[in-house]
Amino acid sequence: MKLQIKYNKTVLREFQKKLTIRQKALPTLKNKEAALRAMVFETRRELEMATADYQLVLEKTDPWKVLWNEFDFSLLKVLQIKVSRSKVAGIMIPRFEGVETRRMDFALTAVPDWFSDGMPEMQTLLEAMAKCRVQKERLSLLEDARKKATQKVNLYEKVQIPSLEGAIRQIKRYLEDEDNLSKAAQKLLKTKKQKTEQL
Repeated sequence: MKLQIKYNKTVLREFQKKLTIRQKALPTLKNKEAALRAMVFETRRELEMATADYQLVLEKTDPWKVLWNEFDFSLLKVLQIKVSRSKVAGIMIPRFEGVETRRMDFALTAVPDWFSDGMPEMQTLLEAMAKCRVQKERLSLLEDARKKATQKVNLYEKVQIPSLEGAIRQIKRYLEDEDNLSKAAQKLLKTKKQKTEQL
């Protein structure tokens, strides 16, 4: 942070105000970063579990693989992926709630017998896929927010606060030196005046 230093009391007060704001905000930012870090860890674990569940569903439906080519996917419509949103550390993140599907009516005599058994399997697969996708989006949002929070903490802690403290020290020294020089000059003038009066 490149500061425009002017050696006067107005700039000194301005820098002190900025420093106070950053020092007060830093603990809050650190708490936010810690909360986001914990949420990222938890969401990463949830994503791993959702991915494992998805893999299990895939393995379970693997014997059906050849039959899926015959399956009429228009018989099972995804109406909505239900997602609730909640605010965590200032950002809106999704939470998977479920998948709303609708089975289309079909004549049992017009399709292979296994279609009615395949419907719940397909529904489970769709739900597992949707859950993984929502968890990935959630993780991505949380990681981005955590990175930004970490950057801001580092900016305050390692750049702005030290820069402001250094500038404040510089200005104070300058003003003290100026004050001391002014007092010394006044003292010299007073001594000179007294000597002149004595003569």
